[in-house]
Amino acid sequence: MFCSSATRRTGGSQLSHERVSRRVQGLKPSGIRRFFELIIGRDDVISLGVGEPDFAVPWRIREEIIYALEKGMTSYTSNFGLKELREAISEYYRKFGVECDAKNVLVTTGVSEGVDIALRAILNEGDGVLIPEPCYVSYSPLTSLTGGEAVAIPTTPNFRPSYELINEYARLTKPRAIVINYPNNPTGVSYSKKELEEIADAAIEHDMIVISDEIYAELSYTFKHISIASLNGMQERTIILNGFSKAFAMTGLRIGYAIAPADILEGMLKIHQYCMLCAPVTAQIGALEALRNGEDELEKMRAEYIRRRNFFVKRIRKVLDIKMPDGAFYAFPSIKSAGLSSEEFAERLLFEKNVAVVPGNAFGECGEGYIRCAYAVDMEKLRDAADRIVEFVEGL
Repeated sequence: MFCSSATRRTGGSQLSHERVSRRVQGLKPSGIRRFFELIIGRDDVISLGVGEPDFAVPWRIREEIIYALEKGMTSYTSNFGLKELREAISEYYRKFGVECDAKNVLVTTGVSEGVDIALRAILNEGDGVLIPEPCYVSYSPLTSLTGGEAVAIPTTPNFRPSYELINEYARLTKPRAIVINYPNNPTGVSYSKKELEEIADAAIEHDMIVISDEIYAELSYTFKHISIASLNGMQERTIILNGFSKAFAMTGLRIGYAIAPADILEGMLKIHQYCMLCAPVTAQIGALEALRNGEDELEKMRAEYIRRRNFFVKRIRKVLDIKMPDGAFYAFPSIKSAGLSSEEFAERLLFEKNVAVVPGNAFGECGEGYIRCAYAVDMEKLRDAADRIVEFVEGL
């Protein structure tokens, strides 16, 4: 016989005090999210904090998605993703120097899922992962959730993980993998072929798998993007992660992909089957159209980002030390001369000048003394925000 509700509430065993996994309890909340919460509902704030294109998804892509919906194409796809899309991705990646087959491509629900299942597929309990910082906020927490050990490599002040630096940390930890992201979020730094060769040499020497997050590959300005997987001996030890959110402004459609060796891809597919099943079919159809006919719109967006970058860096350089970004749509000025911590600077800028940026320490401890500014806003707002930042610094 079941107990009455009153009996259930007052009797029986006590609930555990730890109902949430210790690993989850140990995760720090995202430093980015805290500042987003402060500006919700405030129309008077210019936000340079959101890492999202301000462009609409190009019309031809939207048209294909709308047409697919009108035809009732709302079913599951293969766990791998649409065959035509996987074939198009394998063909597309030749522009970055990688020759692969569609069987080496897995379509994911954004690059975020790709990072998660890549780490889960390759790590055993206690395995080390080298993570050059400053870096995107998810790499370390997702490593911890697998039972792996995230090992931060501080790269300040040039933000480049050299062969010597990687070797220094690899000798201490005997890592299983290294995560790289270029062009980088938050610094905008990218790597030349010579720099990639140094990373590759270290990866081979220490038998590491490279997880290469190349989501900003198309937004490279200083030099043409090269995938580290294209280097001699690297394709069999590299997991390439990329997607359509940044280059084609398809953030909310959540569509990404992984290119990996067969054994690793099989492991990633197993996890994907259980946690996601497949990426949204309409987003996959849109992604296919992006690869087939999206280049013209991409070129327009890229040119506009370069224009904004050049303006913003020139303006901010009047009051702060700032490096010219190689790609992406982020600038990472040093605010050390202001005499404030990153969080103090960001909070005061928000409350005194109504401009939102992200404190650099949200991207790792070595990001302290910097702020991330996303120039993914229209020029009118960017000019206004830049002027307010200059006024704020000059008034300190």
